[in-house]
Amino acid sequence: MLIAGFPAGAWGTNCYLVAPAAGEECVIIDPGHQAAQGVEDALRKHRLKPVAVVLTHGHIDHVASVVPVCGAHDVPAWIHPADRYMMSDPEKALGRSIGAQLLGELTVGEPDDVKELADGSTLDLAGLQFTVAHAPGHTKGSVTFRLPETTDIPSVFFSGDLLFAGSIGRTDLPGGDHAEILESLARVCLPLDDSTVVLSGHGPQTSIGRERATNPYLRDVAGTRGPGAGTPAPRRGM
Repeated sequence: MLIAGFPAGAWGTNCYLVAPAAGEECVIIDPGHQAAQGVEDALRKHRLKPVAVVLTHGHIDHVASVVPVCGAHDVPAWIHPADRYMMSDPEKALGRSIGAQLLGELTVGEPDDVKELADGSTLDLAGLQFTVAHAPGHTKGSVTFRLPETTDIPSVFFSGDLLFAGSIGRTDLPGGDHAEILESLARVCLPLDDSTVVLSGHGPQTSIGRERATNPYLRDVAGTRGPGAGTPAPRRGM
């Protein structure tokens, strides 16, 4: 499997291109602020043909390049219906001005073809199977994508802004809910094998085993956090 990822834009949001191998079809995950050029560079480098864009949630730092990327390659974008409005109204989604001078060039709106994600569904795209889990808390329509384990590689979990290395997504923006994100962590993350590779919306790669042992939020959810565990890391995401 080929996974090419890079941080993009003012918020350093991770965009991923996922394919069975170089020279094949691929899926693009979260092409956010100023990600379009990085996507094109990765497509050329690995000789990939995109077939879809899939979105972990609707915040502008994850969707800002959806329209140009989908338009350039005539592919659909997949998003949970609860977050679909955010593509057309990013300021309503954030509850504050996003600052045009910071965003630079930005195409607000939906691509021509939008498809809606459902909890528990499987997307068969580019010869890969992505299992979708609805994981509200950071936003009402947050989702994760998981690729199954194979004989060669462990399962890969694209967690969006649900789970980070050492932290979790913030819940103080419209649609955020701390109790919901804790429930999502327990329901979606805790059942995964320790070997599962976690590729988050921001920050470095980690694993479920590492987060189960060291992430204070996941430890709290699992009921394993003991004395001296330290102060929880600041929550992240837009």
